[in-house]
Amino acid sequence: MLLSSRLPHSFEPNALSAALARLRGEGRTILDLTVSNPTRCGFAYPETEIRAALSSPGVLAYDPDPLGSRAAREAVAAHHGHGLQADDLLLTASTSEGYGLLFKLLGDPGDEILVPSPSYPLFEWLARLEGLRARPVPSYFHDRWHLDLGALEVAVGPRTRAVVVVNPNNPTGHFLSRAEWNGLTALCARHGLALLVDEVFADYALEPPADRLATALEDANPPCPVFLLSGLSKVAALPQLKLGWTAARGAGAAVHLEALAFLADQYLSVSAPVQAAAPTLLALAPAIRAQVRARLSANLAALDAALARHPRLTRLPVEGGWSVLLRRPAVDADEACALRLLEQAAVLTHPGSFFDLPGDGHLVLSLLGPEAAFCEGLDRMLPIL
Repeated sequence: MLLSSRLPHSFEPNALSAALARLRGEGRTILDLTVSNPTRCGFAYPETEIRAALSSPGVLAYDPDPLGSRAAREAVAAHHGHGLQADDLLLTASTSEGYGLLFKLLGDPGDEILVPSPSYPLFEWLARLEGLRARPVPSYFHDRWHLDLGALEVAVGPRTRAVVVVNPNNPTGHFLSRAEWNGLTALCARHGLALLVDEVFADYALEPPADRLATALEDANPPCPVFLLSGLSKVAALPQLKLGWTAARGAGAAVHLEALAFLADQYLSVSAPVQAAAPTLLALAPAIRAQVRARLSANLAALDAALARHPRLTRLPVEGGWSVLLRRPAVDADEACALRLLEQAAVLTHPGSFFDLPGDGHLVLSLLGPEAAFCEGLDRMLPIL
């Protein structure tokens, strides 16, 4: 059978996924400290209002607009503020689809994008599926995470087309500082690059530094093309409703949106029901986000209390987002440690190597899960790290 070279050479699960499937098949109950699906975390959703919004008369109408319905785009613009307008926005079925469209827009097969690491591993595959290469550029940690602008400058080559940053980063939680933003946009302007800014976690600041860039929209006139991505998955903790969006600012924004509309018109992937419901869903979102923020803060406090009993273990600062990096003695490789915790403690964690964290000695935990399960998982795993 012939398959595209853009696909993986094998679809075999990695060692951690295989061990998890085996243990569950044996009937073991696993405490999942990697959970990122908010619909499985015990939050109280306004079910009546959500169902009513999805059953409004507008869900039966089909009036496709490649950019997405104006009412939905106006609601998204109001959510973000900072002068964003409906005409600055394109709706997609997800942020992943938004990346796919942007990579089609910006690059030809063989071109590359730069991705400061550690970061979310999905970027490698989203780029590869469009024929591009995602090239990681290490950031560094000194009291907090820092974008290495010098390393990014050196990494720019003749086929570099864009830089992708996540603000705040997943999994490090690093918010860009305003100085980093100014340096990054200047770098992109010098080299004719676009800047893609993923802000899905921007509403979840936990320990934000005073100099953080809360959103790229603070810069009304960036010197380079800027594309901001977000969506209902995190903004309203509703990943199942599949609505993302991309905002364009900076040089060439109108032309870029016109080209994105052409690309989106080939798919028209965003469903009518979620577009009709979007204004209501975004109006309901603040109360849902408040629950999520309370959970993140409670689990972070529980982790700090647990770490006080295990002084050989520490955590890195969590400026924002849903994850925390646990630092441990590097007595074994991160993946080996995660496998050991799974087998011995029936606790699922992510090894830092999954996110290109340098060296060994890090595990990535989600702060999103129910508090009782999170605390039980800590009680099981910390004594054997």
